[in-house]
Amino acid sequence: MFGKAALLEAIAGKNRGILATETDRQAIQAAIVRLEERNPTPEPLQATELLDGNWRLLYTTSQELLRIDLLPLFKLGQIYQYVRTATAQIYNIAEISGVPYLEGFVSVAARFEPFPDESLSQRRVKVNFERSILGLQRLVNYQSPEAFIEQIDSGKKFTAIDFPITQREQKGWLEITYLDEDLRIGRGNEGNVFVLTKVK
Repeated sequence: MFGKAALLEAIAGKNRGILATETDRQAIQAAIVRLEERNPTPEPLQATELLDGNWRLLYTTSQELLRIDLLPLFKLGQIYQYVRTATAQIYNIAEISGVPYLEGFVSVAARFEPFPDESLSQRRVKVNFERSILGLQRLVNYQSPEAFIEQIDSGKKFTAIDFPITQREQKGWLEITYLDEDLRIGRGNEGNVFVLTKVK
């Protein structure tokens, strides 16, 4: 089995990577590399109709994200990334479940721009983080990623920990190494890989 089917089978049951063993991670990495070599969209930043929209995380090696699951009494729920190329914005939302009535979320809003290296500028972007919001879902009337993003765009201040990100070090880059109509693979500046599926 090759291609997308092989990758999806490799990551099945791994809970975004939380349950992946070292052997699992090696097999998943090999499947990712094989798929990247067959990327049908070599200039993903030009393919806005594919890139735009809401994406759900299937697998990552990012311990920063996966560690959320280690918080006492809480479990990492779905993680979404909403991409809006018209305004060069990215919204990351991690849902947190656990104790009833204490379901939470962590959200980061960022802007992106093409990477300055011309040879990479059609697939790699610089990411500048701008705003972080975290709190209880019920206190901000959280219904869905899309509805929450609309509230952010309206300039609403939330009953939550809501603060701008201004530190210079809060920057990074993300390279899109595979993109089709429903699957995206990206690699970040810290060496992490992200596999996402498009939310219909």
